[in-house]
Amino acid sequence: TEIYTLSLHDALPISTLRRPSDASQGKAEVLVEALPWINEWAGSTFVVKYGGSAMEDATLRAKVIEDVLLLKLMGVHVVLVHGGGKDISSLSDRLNLSVRFKDGLRVTDEDTMEVVQMVLVGKVNAELVQAINGYGNHAVGISGADGRTLRACQLDPELGRVGRVTEVNPDLALKVLDDGYIPVIAGVGFGEDGGQRLRSEERRVGKECRS
Repeated sequence: TEIYTLSLHDALPISTLRRPSDASQGKAEVLVEALPWINEWAGSTFVVKYGGSAMEDATLRAKVIEDVLLLKLMGVHVVLVHGGGKDISSLSDRLNLSVRFKDGLRVTDEDTMEVVQMVLVGKVNAELVQAINGYGNHAVGISGADGRTLRACQLDPELGRVGRVTEVNPDLALKVLDDGYIPVIAGVGFGEDGGQRLRSEERRVGKECRS
């Protein structure tokens, strides 16, 4: 099975690319145009990296979710990997935790790591799964630490718990796919330093999942 990566970080959703005057005719045209694509990519696995403005705007998020479900209906196996940076900053501010960045990456000490887990796993992941399942029973939420799906080592001591993905164990995600669901993976990895979790940037996760 070939695996491909799509980035929906700031992309416009598929559904906004065509606005036909006649809805029925437009849908028919889209289906006809999509048939060669469906034949080519059905059965493939796409790792979709989801973040940025596509997560923050409710309307845009709904359209992106519709596009992900459309890929699933076309026979593409979709793995959705997400971040949630602004939500992390928001909760950190409410808890009076300092928010610092180095080279564009969040400095993540132990206290901030707890916030990361609460936000990515307990809030963002749960909300995404709920939103997708609003269209039917389609998604299962996991973190990269579940089943040691993503193993990570420290990227830079000055960044704290920010991790670099060193190993991907696809077993859990594949089981979810085999059962007909979309794995929605929060970018938190299983640490190589005695089982502690490290934050893994979602942009890096998608790259590693292709290898």
